[in-house]
Amino acid sequence: MPEPKKQTTHSKTRIRKGALIRQMKRAGLTSCTKCHEQILAHRVCPNCGYYKGEMIIDVLEKERKKKEKLTEEKEESNA
Repeated sequence: MPEPKKQTTHSKTRIRKGALIRQMKRAGLTSCTKCHEQILAHRVCPNCGYYKGEMIIDVLEKERKKKEKLTEEKEESNA
């Protein structure tokens, strides 16, 4: 007859799951070198658009375009 499967104890299961949770928490927030906001590591800062001291995204340009769109939509709705 085959042997029954051995049950994993609750403590072993919890130890294993706890290690996984600690690894996920360790993903890592760093501070941006320009604006000192908390960002994910190895990502462009959404606040200022810099990555490793170089401007990658012109955030101010995007904001200007959004404002222009909003004013155009308001003018069209008023007309």
